[in-house]
Amino acid sequence: MDDSQRVSILSEALPYIQSFKGRKIVIKYGGSIMEDEKLKKAFFRDIALLSSVGVCPIVIHGGGPEINTWLNKLEISPKFENGIRVTDHKTMDIVEMVLMGRVNKQIVRGINYTGSLAVGISGLDGNLIQSRELGDGSHGLVGEVSKINPEILDPLISTGYIPVISSIGSTVQGISHNINADFVAGEIAASINAEKLILLTDTPGILNKRDNKNSLVKQINLKEARELIQKEIVTEGMLPKTECCIRALAQGVKAAHIIDGRIEHSLLLEVFTNSGIGTMILA
Repeated sequence: MDDSQRVSILSEALPYIQSFKGRKIVIKYGGSIMEDEKLKKAFFRDIALLSSVGVCPIVIHGGGPEINTWLNKLEISPKFENGIRVTDHKTMDIVEMVLMGRVNKQIVRGINYTGSLAVGISGLDGNLIQSRELGDGSHGLVGEVSKINPEILDPLISTGYIPVISSIGSTVQGISHNINADFVAGEIAASINAEKLILLTDTPGILNKRDNKNSLVKQINLKEARELIQKEIVTEGMLPKTECCIRALAQGVKAAHIIDGRIEHSLLLEVFTNSGIGTMILA
């Protein structure tokens, strides 16, 4: 890439930088993307750049692969039903140890290494994420969000720190729950009036399976997103992600994005370029 191309890219990014300065963007980071060293470093730099130009990024993370690694080390067999991890008390201990003690701090350390300042917390801190058991409780200590108390985030964001939040919640009685990080990200985005919710995934975005090409759905509105679910174009793993976006948009988030985290700097490509990279759902 020559100098003129670099200048052109910066020029294209300028109106987006100006538009999003001071705005909150919630980013869900997880899955296989967290296992690739090159992608991890690119993600940390993307977060640092967003913060450096005045955007307020908030990172929500999962950590399924790392949890499985430690369960295997401790000879505990991971168990899933309908794609959801069955979480007994022993498994919950590992989930808390891995998400809060290892994964969270690895992300914080990676962002801090770029020169930005991240602060790692969990949904337990400041009673940020209140939870209840999911469905009929057949998945054990798997929960869903019942309430977000975002007051703990305000002083961090307003002073330029980057919150990094692990997706663990707690009941009023103090029982911890393992919660899907996509839904945590959506609920936090809604609670802080975020400009954008961005889900980094292992797919290009929402694909139109009816056109024989699996072409990428670049942009849709809330009504069209619901129709894709009704027509069963959105199914399987993409279904909860799309539902999460719909719920966040219905609660006031202006735009939700499902993008391919396997592409280096996909976050910046989606936020700061005209063409974007994934699926954008508008309220």
